[in-house]
Amino acid sequence: MGPREVAGRAGDAARRRRWRSAPPECPEVTGARFTAVLPAGAIAAVPPDAAKRLVADADRLMAGHGGYFGVDRDDLADPDWSYDPRTGRRAPWDHAFDVPYRDEDVVGDIKQIWELSRHQYLTVLAAAYALTGDERYAERVAAHLRSWWAANAPLRGVHWTSGIELGIRLLSWVWIRRLLDGWPGAAGLFEGNPVALRQIWHHQRWLAAFPSRGSSANNHVIAEAAGQTAAACAFGWFPASARWRADALRSLERQLRSNTFGSGLNRELATEYHGLVLELGLAAVAEADGAGVPVPASVREVLLRMTDALAAVVDGHLRPPRQGDADDGHGLVVDGADTDRWASLLATGDAAFGRLAWWPAVTGTDVRTPLLAALIRPYAGNGTAPAVARPDRRPAHFADAGMTILRGPAEIWCRCDGGPHGFLSIAAHAHADALSVEVRHDGVDVLADPGTFCYHGQPEWRRYFRSTLGHNTLRLDGADQSVSGGPFLWTRGARSRVLVADPSGKSGGGTARWCAEHDGYRRSVHRRRVELTAASRELRVVDEVRGPRRAAQLAFHLGPAIAAELAGNRATLTWTRDGEDRSAVLDLPGELSWRAHRGESDPPLGWYSAGFGRKEPATTLVGTGFTGGAQGFTTVLRFRG
Repeated sequence: MGPREVAGRAGDAARRRRWRSAPPECPEVTGARFTAVLPAGAIAAVPPDAAKRLVADADRLMAGHGGYFGVDRDDLADPDWSYDPRTGRRAPWDHAFDVPYRDEDVVGDIKQIWELSRHQYLTVLAAAYALTGDERYAERVAAHLRSWWAANAPLRGVHWTSGIELGIRLLSWVWIRRLLDGWPGAAGLFEGNPVALRQIWHHQRWLAAFPSRGSSANNHVIAEAAGQTAAACAFGWFPASARWRADALRSLERQLRSNTFGSGLNRELATEYHGLVLELGLAAVAEADGAGVPVPASVREVLLRMTDALAAVVDGHLRPPRQGDADDGHGLVVDGADTDRWASLLATGDAAFGRLAWWPAVTGTDVRTPLLAALIRPYAGNGTAPAVARPDRRPAHFADAGMTILRGPAEIWCRCDGGPHGFLSIAAHAHADALSVEVRHDGVDVLADPGTFCYHGQPEWRRYFRSTLGHNTLRLDGADQSVSGGPFLWTRGARSRVLVADPSGKSGGGTARWCAEHDGYRRSVHRRRVELTAASRELRVVDEVRGPRRAAQLAFHLGPAIAAELAGNRATLTWTRDGEDRSAVLDLPGELSWRAHRGESDPPLGWYSAGFGRKEPATTLVGTGFTGGAQGFTTVLRFRG
C-alpha cells in the first residue's frame, strides 16, 4: 500500500470506531414516490422464448429449488440468510465490523452465504411477475425482502461487511421495485415502508463512507459505484441523494478508466470480471439515462471499448477466454439460467452502441437487453455518441493487455498470454500463467485453462488452480513464476513481454505467429513461440529457457470432453461435437518424460472447473526433465479431418 491508501484505511478504521459508539441515523422521509419505471412497451419487447426460460426458473425458485456454486438447495422458499449449505455453518450475528468473514471455520463459506443475499434470484421472480402478472411471484419477493430486512439490521452480521455486496444488492432492489411496478403492494413494500427506507439509506451511507481503496480498487469499486448510482437515481428520496449520485458517477468514471486498458480489455485480466464490470457499467448508465442524469462521456467510451473488445476475443460459439479468476459473479440478473451470458452482453452492446460489421452473429435471446435498451439513450444523437474510433476489422492482438488470439480453419481458436501479472499492487485475481496458451476447436476446450474453483476455505485447491502447474506453460524447479503472499495477494509477479504478434500470418506465408518471454524465474528467461498454420491445421509451441540447467515440468491441460491415449511422447485426443467424432494428435517433446494425470487430490492435479465451486476430473499431461537442450521443447498439435 502507498501512503495515500494507508491514510485512507486509517480514516476508515477511525470512522468504524465512531460508528460503533454513535451509528448514523436515517433521516425521516415523507412523500417518497417511485418514478423510475420502465417505458411503455419494454416488457412487450421481451422475446417469448427468453420469457419462457425466465418463468421456468422462477417456478423452480417458487418451489424452493436453486443452486449456487455447485451446491443444490431446496430451502429457498424460506431461506436462512446466515446459513452456508456447503459447511453447515451459520455466520455469527455480531457487529459487522467484528465478523471475520474470511474465516471459514467461524463463518462458513462466505460466497455461499453472500450469493443469495445479492437478491438476484428475487430480480428473476420480480421479472416473472412483470412478464406474467401472476401476483404469487410478487408476494414471494415481498416476503423474502421483509424477512431479509428483519434478519439483517444495519451494521449487524455478515451482509454488512463488503461493499461489493451492498452495491449489487442495491442494484437488485432498484430493479425489483421497477419490475413490481403495477403490483398493488409495491409502494407499501418500498417507499411507503420505513424499514425499507432505513435499509436503502444505510446501504448508501455505508458505500459513501467505506469505498474500496488503492490496492483493492478493482471490480469491487465498480460494483459500489454502480449500485450507488442506481439507488441514488431511482431512490432519490434522501437529503444526501444528489451528493451520493454525483460522487458515484465521478467514481464510476474514474474507476472504469482505471480498470480498463485502452484496448478495451479489463486490467484484471480475468475475463469474468470483464463481463461483470461491463454489466455493472451498462446498468448504471441505464439508471442515469432513465433518470435524465448526465453521464460523463468517458463512461460510455470505456463501455463501448469493452463491448468491442469482448466481440473481438470470443470464439465462434461466443465463449471468451478462461483467463484469471472467475466466480460466476453477475451485475444484474433478469434471465433464466440457460441464457448465454456473453451473447446477452453482446446483444445489449448492440442495442446501446450498434454492432460493427466484423462482430460475430448473436442468435440467442434474453430478457435483460430489451429492458436496458428501453432506458439507455441511443448511441447516436443527443450528445451521447462517444468520441472514440472503433476498429474497422476484428482486433486479434491487444498489446497493452498482452493477449493475442490466433484463429484457424474449423474454428481453431488459440489465446496466447504475454500480458501483465494482474492489476494493482496485489494483483488479486491473477494466476501464475505467463505464456500460457488456451486452444479450442469448434468451441470445445482442447488445451484448456482449468479455471478457478474456489477462493476461501480450501487453500490447497486455491493454490493449485492459480499455480503455474495449473496452466498450459512451463514450470522450473517446482516453483511458480510469480510469488503468492495469500489467496488474493502476489508479492512478486512475472514480467512478460511480447516479441512477435502476427495473428494474420501476413509475414509468415499464412502461418500466424506469436512469441513472448517472461522473467519470473530468477537467473532464467522462459521464451515461448507459437505458430498456427492454417493449411495443415497445425499448432506448434516451442519453449526455450535461457539460463542455467534447471528441473522442468511442462503441462498441457485437456478439456473435460477430451479423451487421451498417451503412448510415449504422443497423445491421441478424441472427442465428440454435435454427434460427430473429432480427433487430434499431440506430439510432445521427446526430451521430457510424460505421464497422464486425472482427478488426483494429493496433491491436486488433473481437474477442470467449469464454474465457481464446481470441479471435475480432466486429463493433464505433464512432462518432466531438465532444461538445457539446444532446440528447447517443441510441442505440435495436429487436428484431423
